[in-house]
Amino acid sequence: MSLPPAFFDELRSRTSLSAVVARKVSWDNRKSNPGKGDMWAPCPFHQEKTASFHVDDRKGFYYCFGCQAKGDVIRFVMETENMPFMEAVETLAKEAGMQMPARDPRAVEKAEARAGLSEIMEMAVRFYRAQLSGAKAADARAYLERRQLTPETQSRFELGFAPDSRTILFEHLRGKGVAAEDIVAAGLAIQPDSGTPYDRFRGRIIFPIRDARGRAISLGGRAMDPNARAKYLNGPETELFDKGRALYNHGPAREAAGKTQSLIVAEGYMDVIALAQAGLGHAVAPLGTAITENQLQLMWRIADEPVIALDGDKAGIRAARRLIDVALPLLQPGKGLRFCILPEGQDPDDLIKADGAQAMEAQLSEARPMVDLLWERETEGKTFDSPERRAALDAGLRKLLAAIADPSLRSHYAAAIREKRQALFGGPPAQRSTWSPRTIAEAPTAGARGSMLTSEDGAARLRESVILARCLAHPDAAIRRESLLERLPFTCNDLAAIRDALLYRLGSPLHATPDAAMEALAEDLGFDPAARLSAVPHVRIDPHSRAEADTEVAEAALVELMELHAGFLGIGDEVRDAEEDLGGTADEGVTWRLKQASLARDRAMRGHRDFRAADGGEQELSDHLSRLIADEVWIKKR
Repeated sequence: MSLPPAFFDELRSRTSLSAVVARKVSWDNRKSNPGKGDMWAPCPFHQEKTASFHVDDRKGFYYCFGCQAKGDVIRFVMETENMPFMEAVETLAKEAGMQMPARDPRAVEKAEARAGLSEIMEMAVRFYRAQLSGAKAADARAYLERRQLTPETQSRFELGFAPDSRTILFEHLRGKGVAAEDIVAAGLAIQPDSGTPYDRFRGRIIFPIRDARGRAISLGGRAMDPNARAKYLNGPETELFDKGRALYNHGPAREAAGKTQSLIVAEGYMDVIALAQAGLGHAVAPLGTAITENQLQLMWRIADEPVIALDGDKAGIRAARRLIDVALPLLQPGKGLRFCILPEGQDPDDLIKADGAQAMEAQLSEARPMVDLLWERETEGKTFDSPERRAALDAGLRKLLAAIADPSLRSHYAAAIREKRQALFGGPPAQRSTWSPRTIAEAPTAGARGSMLTSEDGAARLRESVILARCLAHPDAAIRRESLLERLPFTCNDLAAIRDALLYRLGSPLHATPDAAMEALAEDLGFDPAARLSAVPHVRIDPHSRAEADTEVAEAALVELMELHAGFLGIGDEVRDAEEDLGGTADEGVTWRLKQASLARDRAMRGHRDFRAADGGEQELSDHLSRLIADEVWIKKR
């Protein structure tokens, strides 16, 4: 049984031949050029010491100059793993995250049909190219001259012209023996409900669209009539053309990007052509739609960090911001996006004409990381003058960052967002970059919380120690609860230092094991946090403070304990403030504070008995609160 050719095209586009071959060989670094996908190694198929085995990663083929072994990635897996063809395809598809299609007995017939359509498209390209030099194309040639496109550039991009005639291409192809239904199937003509098909492109400059291998798959056209319904028109979806899986100038840009190690993503045909004429040939463009997931994957196959170059108008900025939501779930370490928003009112062609290619290169060199646009999108034009609005911002950002699949990358995004948040809201200096933990005393010091609060310090230390131990054992859970951990009050200075160091580390790639994380934290702090935390018996026996514990259950327990801790501290805070207000002028304030303390007590007392003060401090505090309420201390006594 045969599989659809489109499946093999996608499989090869998603699979790096050099990455597969690297499992079997060691590259010769002197001869290899990874930037160009030009790799050399001793041949895995015969015994040799010299590097005569060549991999052309961009074309997807290998060849040995010693034993003449050759083929593509499927052949390589078949030969090295001793697999039959279909098993090799299934193995590669699984690695690429692709679903095997249902085996289609008509696949060969479809492949032949696609080849036929591609040839018809080539005939159309040649016809329209010839029309550009005809008498009817005078306005089109004048337009291209005004756009300062040289004859060499026009030839390089095979620009053509579709005369404003209803059936000129259709009749030409029919005269060459092409069936009417095939002309329609190629997307070159439209079949009305009745009557003869008519040309899709009329009165337009034509831009051939080719796939990564250089095969003509569709056409684009720019209208010469300013009153045309669509200024730019692409061919329809066909057996050849899926606009969400194609890029304009894909093949030439991929080749040019091998030298520059970069890729520019512009908005349309003319931007790409203007960039190429200015010496920036490593540019592509989507085809009349917003950038899709498939197009992003194609771009990342060309360059690790494509630069999205958009016009500096509202539409360009909106397009950049929409792309963020598409890209976030697809990001991987080393695979990202940068954004170059051009000055307002200018596209690449305008900028190059006004100030030269150097001005465009300067703009590209200042392209910004995606996290900057994400932050601007979520904060621009908004006011955060209340806790509720700030909390809404935090919730929205957490939801967005949760879409990032890789934990390390997600933590780096969280760190960058945290720095921007601190810059916006002010507050203490950002400890994530300048914090010097060794200034913290190693011995714990009691919080100055007043006579009625000091007996609670033992229970607070217990809870804070267990909270930190659970965070260290389950760093992914700590990352997800980072905002709650950051806001949580800590009464013990040394444990607060561990918390701050942990928050700092959450902004960096977390170490693979809790032991490695503890080692890094010890270096930051100047003392061993493991020993400090283990001194509390509850840490040693807590089942959720073990790395092997179920992460989901441990995260729920962590959140519950943090809320319990905040509840207990809330009692003391409100009682202390209420007692200060008893001086006499704020009766309503005292009433409100005691009410808040009562609510905090009720929440806290529903918590685990194991995490209350062993000496009854919290019960004593609760009893004191009850007496204050019973005595109606807010009522002035005569």
